Formats: sequence, C-alpha cells, structure tokens
Amino acid sequence: MHATLTEHARCLYGDEYRPTPECDLEHHEHHFVEELTFADADSILAMLRELSPHLVDGRLPVWIRNLAYRLVLLQRPGEPTLTREAADSLYLHGPDWDHIAADLRRRADALEAGA
Repeated sequence: MHATLTEHARCLYGDEYRPTPECDLEHHEHHFVEELTFADADSILAMLRELSPHLVDGRLPVWIRNLAYRLVLLQRPGEPTLTREAADSLYLHGPDWDHIAADLRRRADALEAGA
C-alpha cells in the first residue's frame, strides 16, 4: 500500500521531475481511481501540485486531472481561485471542454462577487 495518493500516482504514471520510485506493488489503474474517488481535497491537491506544478506539465492522464479537479470542486465549491485553476486545466485540454471551463470561470466570478 502506498502512503499517499501522490506516491500511488507517481508509481503508476511516473513523475516528470523526480525518478519513479522502485515499488514491488502490482499497479492497477482502477485501484488508483478508487483511492482518488474517496480522497480528501488536500490529498488530491497535493498530488496535482506535486505531479503537475505548472498545470501544463506532468504525466497524469488528462482524464485523471479532470476527475481530480472535479472531485476537489465538489469538496470545496466556494473557492474561486481553485475553480479558476480547474477551468485553466480544462482550457489546456480543450476545445471539447471549453464550455465547461467558461462555466467554471463564471462561477468563480460569481463567488468573488458574493452572488
């Protein structure tokens, strides 16, 4: 068992900035997705920040990043900065999700305006 979500992701997908640790565990993506699904927002954000520190980089699959941001926003719906970060991530991998990214930006603006 991995100690953190970040460690599990690093073993499964690699890390652009650090060597992938040697690990004797058998890795299955569905086990990681299960762990991600029930992870708290802090653990998910730690993984995103460490494995994709510049938003445009990292080896996490796009669908994992999108899922991670979705799960974080469900846990922290009132944070405009985080909502914009999720929108930026979607814009980078669009245009399929540009309309969702635009909605997220509008939501962030409304949160800041106190609506």
